[in-house]
Amino acid sequence: MPELPEVETVMRGLAPSMEGEVIASVDVHRPDLRWPFPENMSGRLAGQKVLRLRRRSKYILADLAGGESLLIHLGMSGRMTVSGDPLGQFAHNHPPLEKHDHVIFNMVNGARIAFNDPRRFGAMDLLNTATAESHKLLAKIGPEPLGNSFSEDTLVAAFKNRSSPVKTALLDQRIVAGLGNIYVCEVLHMTGISPTRPAGKLSRKRVASLVPAIRQVLEAAIKAGGSSLKDFRSAGGELGYFQHSFRAYGREGETCVNEGCKGAIKRITQSGRSTFYCNMCQR
Repeated sequence: MPELPEVETVMRGLAPSMEGEVIASVDVHRPDLRWPFPENMSGRLAGQKVLRLRRRSKYILADLAGGESLLIHLGMSGRMTVSGDPLGQFAHNHPPLEKHDHVIFNMVNGARIAFNDPRRFGAMDLLNTATAESHKLLAKIGPEPLGNSFSEDTLVAAFKNRSSPVKTALLDQRIVAGLGNIYVCEVLHMTGISPTRPAGKLSRKRVASLVPAIRQVLEAAIKAGGSSLKDFRSAGGELGYFQHSFRAYGREGETCVNEGCKGAIKRITQSGRSTFYCNMCQR
């Protein structure tokens, strides 16, 4: 599942072709993805100017001049690719449509954006821009980790009296938006915190250390274009390469990268997900 850096990378890749531009038409090749598309989605999008693209947690939002916002979730295998961009950042010629190109956005500027999703766990919806934050998918999402509303104080308050493991707490989208399994493993290894330690038992100092580490890991991953595991590609079709910098994730049995540590990365299962950590230096 793409996490915050991957979604941010896709959004930034779409911006040159969509932001400030008009949607000429939308071709919808099936009635649904994870759930049915909104009624008359093609008609409601055609002719609309995209005022801005933004990200909320793992969702992309396109705010439209008509007062609605298009919400996009990539799901497990969804990707959006751009062709025919007049700015010359992507291929000028449109490639043949692929089997799983379920939604096609044809832009007035000549760009074509294809939403491809083999597993169909992605989703799209149209919502009122003015009340977007109260939408059922967005209403309970916590602060953005790269924004000013995420701080030591907010994290300490969120962890207070929590008996769940710190890894589980950081994956809770109500506590902090956009974090997933990969980057939580990386942050906990960077801060030397065991993923099994109860969140409510961590000292304020240790909780505080998570805030800059989260930002550092996410910013580095965005700079690297995300992590390409299985299906992820950017809007230009490129693979991200942050996976080459993993400290812990996917490194089971390999030597811990922390200086002076003689431990090896172990894998355990927490809430049905693999957790990678060093039991020698993460306490």
